[in-house]
Amino acid sequence: MVRMTQPRTVLGAALLLSAALSGACAAESPAPPTATSAAPATPEVIVRDDLRSVFGKAGLRGSFAMVDVASGRTTVVDRARAERRLAPASTFKIAHALIALETGAAKDEDEVIPYGGEPQRLPKWERDMTLGEAITTSNAAIFRTLAHRIGPEKERQWLRRLGYGNGQVGKDIERFWVDGPLKISAVEQGRFLSRFAGLRLPVAKKNLLLVRDMLKVEQKNGYTLYAKTGWSDTFDPQIGWWAGWVENGDRISAFALNLDITTDADAEQRIPLARDLLRALDALP
Repeated sequence: MVRMTQPRTVLGAALLLSAALSGACAAESPAPPTATSAAPATPEVIVRDDLRSVFGKAGLRGSFAMVDVASGRTTVVDRARAERRLAPASTFKIAHALIALETGAAKDEDEVIPYGGEPQRLPKWERDMTLGEAITTSNAAIFRTLAHRIGPEKERQWLRRLGYGNGQVGKDIERFWVDGPLKISAVEQGRFLSRFAGLRLPVAKKNLLLVRDMLKVEQKNGYTLYAKTGWSDTFDPQIGWWAGWVENGDRISAFALNLDITTDADAEQRIPLARDLLRALDALP
């Protein structure tokens, strides 16, 4: 009888000790708030190739990805292309602004950053600007200054930390997001922006909110739209992007559109096409 009782006693004590330790750990490490809870590890992917007609009617080739921030459900148009990595061009300024703030390359939203004094492709870039102004005008010169301040090693570290595309910087610190080797797919863009919009990136919340305000495009009819364009003329065909997210009531939808550009008129179609797709998927009214 003693042989039977003693193991049970020891087991019971072990269970009590385990429960106590678990309780202590729970007390020290409270569950994260709902707003920052992670999306499912293997989110559902829905293919909507019926919406390829949106590109077809415009005579353009492109892809689109939209991610529901709450569930992680991803909707894609032309899945093969939506999963193909391309240079992010100026859509990288979203992540780049966060990196600049996190590393101290940009002190805050009020610091005026020098553009360098050299002639620029666009006259509006030929002046010193704050970070917010540089995002609004997509000032390449300002972000080249920030890239030099950050340096290649910290750029790589933060790309890995943010899980941004292939995470590659290469040798040209001034153009790695335009010419490569940095590349990201529409699906990856959508999921990165989903983490941004859901405040799930490993970044100070104040910096997330600060950059979010810089990206605001419009607020009306019950929704708020945040987005950034991108255009790389390095490749043939050239690459155009529009990426961001929509907050519509309780629903937040992150999205990324990319398309082939052969004329300036093609580039003008980035935003209208993305809006058409967002409306077709009920993300925009």
